[in-house]
Amino acid sequence: MMTLNEILDASILVVDDQSANVELLQLLLSSAGYGRVTVTTRAEQVCAMHAEHQYDLILLDLKMPQMDGFEVMEGLKAGNEESYLPVIVLTAEPAHRVRALQAGAKDFISKPFDVLEVKVRIHNMLEVRLLHKQLALQNQLLEERVLERTAMLRASEARFQSLASLASDWYWEQNAAGDSATVSGPVAEILGLRVTAFFGNQPGATHSGWDDSEREALQAVIAARVPFRDFAFSRVNSDGSRQQFRVSGEPMLDNACRFVGFRGIGVEATAAR
Repeated sequence: MMTLNEILDASILVVDDQSANVELLQLLLSSAGYGRVTVTTRAEQVCAMHAEHQYDLILLDLKMPQMDGFEVMEGLKAGNEESYLPVIVLTAEPAHRVRALQAGAKDFISKPFDVLEVKVRIHNMLEVRLLHKQLALQNQLLEERVLERTAMLRASEARFQSLASLASDWYWEQNAAGDSATVSGPVAEILGLRVTAFFGNQPGATHSGWDDSEREALQAVIAARVPFRDFAFSRVNSDGSRQQFRVSGEPMLDNACRFVGFRGIGVEATAAR
């Protein structure tokens, strides 16, 4: 909810080719406590003025000789990235009200002016407008926090991978479905192992040498979506030798705290014939 002081501090532009109407509205707004009121009788200046000052409210006459109010609204929409058009139109023609609302105006004030109507419509419009701006600012701050948090998570993941590479033989990741796993690190080059065959449930993967019961046990641990440490497994090579390994892992979450997979490290524990 906006305070009265915040509403009275809003910036307002009055646009009417009739000086008498401009003076009347300026006097009315001043007497109501609005302190930031700008006026112009030249419609062709409105778009440039709004681009520079970003008024909270524009009171816009529709019937003007050089450029009517509908043309002004088209210009405001074309030159404004914001979808919200803070315009109340001033009109003596009832038929123009619906057309003005369809063109993007948020409300209308009938001519000749009714003082109470003018005050109420302006107050209500400004309250909605300022709430809209407040919400947009909050969304922007939230987006900035999300970007900042994302950058922190990426930096953290980079540090994790860096440390993992120093303390292990390989780093591994697996997606949420468990059907895709990647392994990086010196193990592939040094040992010539297809460790990816042990992880996940990749269709068509070759599991030669790996113990299926150990694979299933690891998948059960991963399915629990909790961190685990030093899970032991082994592989029998074609020459009959057995290699033993330990693997540790933790769940990965996205910015919305949704599970997106697992990551971890692995080491060769022993290699004995």
